[in-house]
Amino acid sequence: MSEEMLVKYCSPTIRGIKTGNMFSCRFANKDEEHKSLCEINQKLSSKGLRIIPLRKLNGSTLLYVYRPSKLGRDLKDKEAEQILKEKGYVCGSTNRYIAQLIQRLKESENFPHEIGLFLGYPPEDVCGFIENRAEGCKCVGCWKVYGDVDKAQAVFDKYKKCTQLCCSLIAKGCTIEKLTVSC
Repeated sequence: MSEEMLVKYCSPTIRGIKTGNMFSCRFANKDEEHKSLCEINQKLSSKGLRIIPLRKLNGSTLLYVYRPSKLGRDLKDKEAEQILKEKGYVCGSTNRYIAQLIQRLKESENFPHEIGLFLGYPPEDVCGFIENRAEGCKCVGCWKVYGDVDKAQAVFDKYKKCTQLCCSLIAKGCTIEKLTVSC
């Protein structure tokens, strides 16, 4: 996995303005995957960033790049806790929630709708998505918005600008370590 790929799909998380991102990546074999993830984690864990595999499907690995401290805060939100409880999650640590998400991903080919909580999406929008079966949203950007459109649009714009800037910097030779903000 290249640093360019990580930047392309995860810049807002790398820069500390988003809780997490997910993307799929192909590895030649299990050893390459393990080595690649260990190297990235070794470079970036001191800055509060982690990358883990969530599941393998059709020769690709779904990777989760996230900020554990931000995720912990997000999942303590009362509405987020209620969504997770209704979906069968047992309250616990951030790592326990992630383990339960991984299990849910293994049990189904589809994404569990609460996955948005792990990406930093507003709980009201995650709840709206679940309750409305992904229909009737007010707008679509990085996620489907059922709540505050203006606030969501500002966030979408911020993420887009962040990604453009980071992709430009990495193309000019900046390293992933220099792009990654400590949080």
